[in-house]
Amino acid sequence: MPTGFTKLPRRLARLLPLALLAFGPATGAHAETSEQARWQHEVQAVTITRDDWGIAHVHGRTDADAVFGMAYAQAEDDFNRVETNYLTSLGRLAEAEGEAALWQDLRQRLFIDPVELQALYAKSPAWLQALMNSWADGLNYYLATHPDVHPRVIKHFEPWMALSFSEGSIGGDIERVSLKQLEAFYGRNPAALARADTPSSWVEPTGSNGFAIAPRLTADGHALLWINPHTSFFFRSELQMTSDAGLDAYGAVTWGQFFVYQGFNHHIGWMHTSTGADVVDEFAETIVHQGGKLFYRYGKELRPVTTRTIRVAYRAKDGALATRSFDAHFTHHGPIVRAADGRWIAVAMMNKPLQALEQSWLRTKASDYASYLKVAELKANSSNNTIFADDKGEIAYMHPQFIPRRDNRFDYTKPVDGSDPATDWQGLHALDEAPHLLNPPNGWIMNTNNWPYSAAGAFSPKQADYPRYMDSFGENPRGIHATRLLTGAHDVTMASLITKAFDSYLPAFARQLPILIADYDSLPASDPLKSRLKGQIALLRDWDYRWGIASMPTTLAVFWGDTLWDQASKADTAEGLTIYDYIADKAGAKLRLQALVEASDRLTKDFGSWGVPWGEVNRFQRNDGAIVQKFDDARPSIPVPFVSSRWGSLASFGAHRWPGTKKYYGTSGNSFVAVVEFGPKVGARAITAGGESGHPGSKHFNDEAERYTTGNLRTVYFWPEQLKGHTERVYHPGE
Repeated sequence: MPTGFTKLPRRLARLLPLALLAFGPATGAHAETSEQARWQHEVQAVTITRDDWGIAHVHGRTDADAVFGMAYAQAEDDFNRVETNYLTSLGRLAEAEGEAALWQDLRQRLFIDPVELQALYAKSPAWLQALMNSWADGLNYYLATHPDVHPRVIKHFEPWMALSFSEGSIGGDIERVSLKQLEAFYGRNPAALARADTPSSWVEPTGSNGFAIAPRLTADGHALLWINPHTSFFFRSELQMTSDAGLDAYGAVTWGQFFVYQGFNHHIGWMHTSTGADVVDEFAETIVHQGGKLFYRYGKELRPVTTRTIRVAYRAKDGALATRSFDAHFTHHGPIVRAADGRWIAVAMMNKPLQALEQSWLRTKASDYASYLKVAELKANSSNNTIFADDKGEIAYMHPQFIPRRDNRFDYTKPVDGSDPATDWQGLHALDEAPHLLNPPNGWIMNTNNWPYSAAGAFSPKQADYPRYMDSFGENPRGIHATRLLTGAHDVTMASLITKAFDSYLPAFARQLPILIADYDSLPASDPLKSRLKGQIALLRDWDYRWGIASMPTTLAVFWGDTLWDQASKADTAEGLTIYDYIADKAGAKLRLQALVEASDRLTKDFGSWGVPWGEVNRFQRNDGAIVQKFDDARPSIPVPFVSSRWGSLASFGAHRWPGTKKYYGTSGNSFVAVVEFGPKVGARAITAGGESGHPGSKHFNDEAERYTTGNLRTVYFWPEQLKGHTERVYHPGE
């Protein structure tokens, strides 16, 4: 054992030689010694306190020490999700999952180049390098002390890898690039385009809800913040990280990242919702073959197409690693991702990993709106709106900070002519040129992934004041619902805000069902549907449009709506007709009534009757720690009252049938949920889907499930005195 390691935990002292052999020549003797020396310091500088929900409260002497501890704690809870996120972000998922992930890796590698990331790491500011170093150390130390954990691919994390996953959104901008189109182009496989899509009703709308309430509307005169991301379940951990250098952030951390993505500190809170701002654009390039080389037209000139060979490794069927090489093409707009109408399509999006990581970290240490806004000037957030509140009583709405300035004559929701220089991006908008709000007179701000033009009721930004590319979503049923609840609100408390956020009203059905009922009433008495649907229409006619575990109308309405949702054509929605407009208008009476027949038949086939309580159908089940788990009607599950957010439910539960099941099982929607009050001392309540641990044998694997399904948020132990009587374990990493 090298000199100076006697103070390391006894477990590590036993295991370290084997661990170093595993890392072996790849790091070199000097690198090993340097790494060991850092570990020795970091272990002693970090304390992890696990509360009685298994949540880690990590304290370090420095911010970098806190990062070391939180990376270690995340690995303890679910190393598989940590590693998988980096396999995805580095474009190496196929090394674990085989050819099925090949195109996802290629898509990532069009934007992420390890050589470029290493160069960015080298020129990063010293404080950020220290954080990245500690992040890698925390994960590597975990592996060294847990030889029973076998990484699928990444056996040693390098600091620069943190730059590959520097923005905490689920999916992010890159998922706008179609994998089928990518395979058709680079795989020369047009058949990929014919591959069946997942039914539309099985895809839960991505996004979130955020509310900020000003002190004048609250019972105690303190600002309130509602944090309600809608993501796939178990996508983020919940933890607290503090340091003697002033760090003190609590909230949701995407597995493997080292910053709190949605949460709060002593003074401020921040909630991100997926934006409708158009920040990803496609450019149709005119390609010219000349002299055996590729060029593209730009104005009056021909510019050479840049070509770079990308080699993607994948796990072959026999278990060995194989490689496929692709000649990837680029113009100044970005990589070519598909072909359409005889032209190649290049895609442009934000690619600022260094600034994104800086912004993601620095905003967690802001102390008020002014300091948060200063961090936002890095302009490295493209995919999120922000809802903000602080202990000064300020509330705010911010649009994404990365918004390219464009010629508003062009419709950037479709590919624009890449040969016309007028379509090019022309720098970035200043922050105050995008929709924004600070302390509106109505006293509340909300966003539900809808447009910003209803964020504060009558005091919202005006659509006419901004280019059309500032929003591509429009209003949605959750926005209508939130406006209904917040307008006229007063004496709001943490408890009453929770109640509002779990309000059961479904505005989408309040619009659609009267149309369906009118369709039925217009049928002639001789029509066979008159008798066949009499009971169903009577049930829906008397419904108050509210979900509930015992509600039969909820079940029938959801099955009917899902049937029509899958029938809305892409051509309709591509022309600007929303699915809601399609159901209400273009679908027509015959299709709407036939959908009710199909929904009734499905319920009767699967459950014996079309009158089934919603809780018998809609279930939460967590069987194992797999990222994609298998559901089983024969195994225990819990009824869930709320529904998909597509129908206007603020509390979202994205569920559908699965292979071999009749019941609906949820995999997305409400995940980490919190309400924060900015009084003299910040206080909060929160809940996480399932539980904090990804290990089925842990008591914290599913200990929050029942609370989750009922909206029964638990107290957050933010302050040290709150942990008294609620502490399970205090330890240094490796113990």
